[in-house]
Amino acid sequence: MSGKQHIVPAIVVEGKYDKIRLESVVDAVILVTGGFRIYHNAEQLALIRYYAETTGIVILTDADAAGFQIRSYLKSTIRTGTIYHVYIPGIHGKEHRKRLPSAEGLLGVEGMDSDTLMFALERAGVFDAQPRKRGDITPAMLYACGLTGAKDAAAARAALLSAMHLPPHLSVKGLCEVLSTMTDADGLEALLEHYLPAVQEEAVT
Repeated sequence: MSGKQHIVPAIVVEGKYDKIRLESVVDAVILVTGGFRIYHNAEQLALIRYYAETTGIVILTDADAAGFQIRSYLKSTIRTGTIYHVYIPGIHGKEHRKRLPSAEGLLGVEGMDSDTLMFALERAGVFDAQPRKRGDITPAMLYACGLTGAKDAAAARAALLSAMHLPPHLSVKGLCEVLSTMTDADGLEALLEHYLPAVQEEAVT
């Protein structure tokens, strides 16, 4: 036994160094997109679709714009099966093997420490024996909580993303997806109060 946490769904990452990093902390099938090369790699995309329909897949890309573009592409082309969207926080820094930081100066999956990776996977329900029942968090609910539409909504949302260790690029729709893996409509207020009481206070004033 390696002592690593076993994950049933296959994990999809961008590069080989992301794969090496994850292999050090989890026991799982790990598939590499090769960055934007996945756009032209029909065989790898077919394999990812196969795992989505059988074991389910975890999409774990970097927190930069390129990572979100690859995530969006995969989401649009994988129409059946189970997808877990796992996000790493937007932490500024540079991987040791690189001479220069990335264009946005953010650490990628390969630069995350083990605790951060495990927390991100656990929050999405990846370790559960069965997929979690998803909630029904909608943009309208975030609007009611002052996280969209209001004067200071963008700042409040940015603060919430930071408090939840989520990437700053995460859209309103993406935030709804994350929250839906954690709670339902009845529990949303309590969850927001847990992470960022100021957000909820702003909404009721």
